[in-house]
Formats: sequence, structure tokens, C-alpha cells
Amino acid sequence: MANPADPLQHDPGEPQREHRPRVLKGGTVITGIQNSEVACTVRNQHAGGAELKLPAEARVPDHFLLYIPLDGVAYRCEVRWRRSDRIGVQFNGTEPKPKLHYG
Repeated sequence: MANPADPLQHDPGEPQREHRPRVLKGGTVITGIQNSEVACTVRNQHAGGAELKLPAEARVPDHFLLYIPLDGVAYRCEVRWRRSDRIGVQFNGTEPKPKLHYG
């Protein structure tokens, strides 16, 4: 049980969420469907994945490439969760900058 006098102390029986550094990076979801690209904002990113903010009308498949120009790399992504205009993705590897992307 957590000590109410010390709010920073965590209950050892409660799972802790991995620390995800906040970032604000531009990115592009490349779906591979007729060279379809959807602009997005990377809200937080860590070694295993990221949270993306997308336009509400965007249709994103469960697997896609996420190209982040600032990183100079494309991440192979799998969607782990979806909530209105945000999705959480898990990185399953990287690829060089896609040739069809102009950014």
C-alpha cells in the first residue's frame, strides 16, 4: 500500500507505466496503399514505440511505416491502441528513408 504521506512512493503491486519522453515532431504515416501518406504529430516517443496525433478523418491500417524526418528513419509500426485522434504504436524495426517520400 502506498504511503499517503509520500505521494511519490509507488505501490509495488501496481504496474508502472514506462516513462515516455514528450516530444513534438512531425511525421508521416506511409500506408503503402497507392503511396498514401498521412501527416501526423509525434507526441511522445521511446525506444519501443510512440503516441501519434492524427487528423480525425484519417484512416490508418494496423501496420504501416512511420517516417520521422528529424530522426531520418522510418519505423515499422503496429497499432496497439486507438482513441479519437490519437494512436499508440509499437516499433517493430526500422528502414531507411522511403524513396517515395519527399520530406
